[in-house]
Amino acid sequence: MKSEEIKEKISKDATIFKVGGFRPENTIQESWIGKVSVYRDEETIPTDKNGELMLPLAQIYIPNLPFIHTKLLNTKILTVFISNEYPECLEKMGENWLIREYENLDDIIVKDLSNPKSFIKQFPLKAEMKKDCPIWDGGGLSSEMEDEILELENSGEIESYYDIADFHQYEHKIGGFPSYCQSGIGIDEGFGNGFEFIFQITSDEKINLNIIDSGSLMFAKNDQTNEWSLYYDFY
Repeated sequence: MKSEEIKEKISKDATIFKVGGFRPENTIQESWIGKVSVYRDEETIPTDKNGELMLPLAQIYIPNLPFIHTKLLNTKILTVFISNEYPECLEKMGENWLIREYENLDDIIVKDLSNPKSFIKQFPLKAEMKKDCPIWDGGGLSSEMEDEILELENSGEIESYYDIADFHQYEHKIGGFPSYCQSGIGIDEGFGNGFEFIFQITSDEKINLNIIDSGSLMFAKNDQTNEWSLYYDFY
């Protein structure tokens, strides 16, 4: 298999989010980092296991994204909260992190809620579609594809995998592949049986978010149970 064929086979579409740089319209059709303004009437900012308000991390309006993951096709808005004290990797959702999905906006209202202790700066997000490729070590390549790439290296056609895979997207994104800092856990089974990587929020100086040490929060979903799973690593 030639390098261009491999590049095509390993690529996936992803929605990449750029932070700020434009004036928001402040409608629910916008996506935000560091801010959550949509809730059901009975909902508020959730608390963690210590009774502390979680940090509003992101609000993503799905229908107008250039790429929509198949596991989000029925979701209109997704909101994300996380405790100031990070959960354990793959810890069940609820006590230290929470995702809310809204399939129907009829019962959604806008609330001006914030966590006064939050250090994450609020910015609107601009979405664009890009191709994404996996990182080499545990990032989503099949063993068969790894063998094909090693053959190209051994033949001298390429010096390394990254001669082919020069388009990994490290930003906040939906779809594509997770941006592991250490050896990865794959994109499916590593998050738990039946889970598939869906989106990530990355360390970002502009929004004052540093996940331990320049890491990323990576979220996966199980389409049989609709449960979410969270993994993160850092340098």
